[in-house]
Amino acid sequence: MTIQHLQYILAVDAHRHFAKAAEKCFVTQPTLSMMIQKLEEELGVKIFDRSKQPVVPTEAGEIVLRQAKIILQEATRMKIIVSEIKGELKGELKLGIIPTVAPYLLPLFLNSFLKKYPLLKIKITELTTQQIIDRLKDHHLDAGILATPLHNNSLNEQPLYYEQFVVYASPNEKLMKKKFLLPGDIDTNHLWLLEAGHCLRTQVLNLCELRKKELETSNLEYEAGSIETLKKIVDFNDGITILPELALKELSEKDMKNVRHFKPQVPVREISIVT
Repeated sequence: MTIQHLQYILAVDAHRHFAKAAEKCFVTQPTLSMMIQKLEEELGVKIFDRSKQPVVPTEAGEIVLRQAKIILQEATRMKIIVSEIKGELKGELKLGIIPTVAPYLLPLFLNSFLKKYPLLKIKITELTTQQIIDRLKDHHLDAGILATPLHNNSLNEQPLYYEQFVVYASPNEKLMKKKFLLPGDIDTNHLWLLEAGHCLRTQVLNLCELRKKELETSNLEYEAGSIETLKKIVDFNDGITILPELALKELSEKDMKNVRHFKPQVPVREISIVT
């Protein structure tokens, strides 16, 4: 059994097709098939059910594939350990980050980080919380930056910072007459939200106890894909939205006049690096 054997079976599992997996691994299909067959003979189990299209792992194959991911990850870790012994940090770091954090946090550290570790290649992907969790478990990501706690015993969370939530609202909203707000001051019928799948949406729903309230019907229902879109909707269509504190760095002096802070206890979110 070699590392190459394990790479081949994981490629087939990812593509569920021997020809596509062979192309990805830069070998011919007969070569890949022969190598996998030899591994199956060595282990004494069939890893894939070839009678089905697309091919699927057998029950024993599922177990072998899970272990193969762990072995390959540890093999990569060995290279990292040796690099650290030599005083180097190199290789590839695959990082997932939620979209409501990425545009505000990454500019604060990314440039200096790359200069400090010029031999390290960092691959960053914006993903939802659930996508990050799934890819961490499948070892397709090395780490994720997202809102916590996740209440998942298979993941390690290291808090990076805590940030407050603030209200961004049209000057026409009644709450703008107040200097500091309570969640109950927010008219949920005027509230603009991110689309489903964003953890910030869930946090805002909980903050405003939106699930407990019956909303009036409206001739426009729009769920935005980004915080910047929410802000623009408020600017041009009135209404209210909730922003994380780091987003304030992007606001102009004029925009800041539309911001209101909460009274203590101020609602916050915890942002962590998760492995």
